Amino acid sequence: MERTYWHKQSPDKPLFPELLWSRPENKRYAGKLVIIGGNAHGFSAPAEAYQAAELAGVGTARVVLPDAIQKIVGGFFATAFFAPSTPSGSFRQVALAEFLEHAEWADAVLLAGDLGRNSETAIVMESFIGKYNGQLLLTKDAADYFKDTPKQLLRRQHTTLIISLAQLQKLIQNSGFEKPVTFEMSLVKLVETLHEFTSVYTANIIVKHLDQIIVASDGQVSTTQLSENKEIWRVQIAAQASVWWIQNPLKAFEALTTSIAQKEH
Repeated sequence: MERTYWHKQSPDKPLFPELLWSRPENKRYAGKLVIIGGNAHGFSAPAEAYQAAELAGVGTARVVLPDAIQKIVGGFFATAFFAPSTPSGSFRQVALAEFLEHAEWADAVLLAGDLGRNSETAIVMESFIGKYNGQLLLTKDAADYFKDTPKQLLRRQHTTLIISLAQLQKLIQNSGFEKPVTFEMSLVKLVETLHEFTSVYTANIIVKHLDQIIVASDGQVSTTQLSENKEIWRVQIAAQASVWWIQNPLKAFEALTTSIAQKEH
């Protein structure tokens, strides 16, 4: 069986080299990214995402954190903005207005994780994805807020999920899609499943299985073999993908695939 939808990429030889040649040389035209995440007990994910986005060549990046940690990080994270937080240090419902204001400024929003588990934050996340129509990327526990009722997220335009295989398993299971994802499945079977899944649902998927990073978008699937098995990968790849997608907004599959190859250099 010929799988014309499957594109295999070498880490040192991007499938779409024209994207490399057309990158903006001036930071003014390299895009604006908002990174949202953190809680009172940790903010490593948004901090890592900011650093990775800068290395990836973003024009300007903003980080939005809960104001519960303003005294902790304000002195050495001068670029951070702060939104209202709950007594436990997660985002409050009223933070939605500030999320939308920052999103209006940006070309894309990355929900980078470390959000904690909080019912009020869950309401903010659900409201935000319903009101914001631009490019949106989610990773780590930001994706977990939608694992039980994922259809709104999966059907949303301009959405990319950078998730673990366990998270993908839950999203597919709870979406009602007929083919399950298992940890034992072969790469070929997972590629087939993602081809069919993203032909039904709008959201783009980036996931790691075995030693491969898989990108699926609109029925097209690419695989890129990692030079080494990296356990910690989601935030870095999410930031990288954000920048490339911003700079190539009409070529989601090509941009997301190229971002994986660039991470390997």
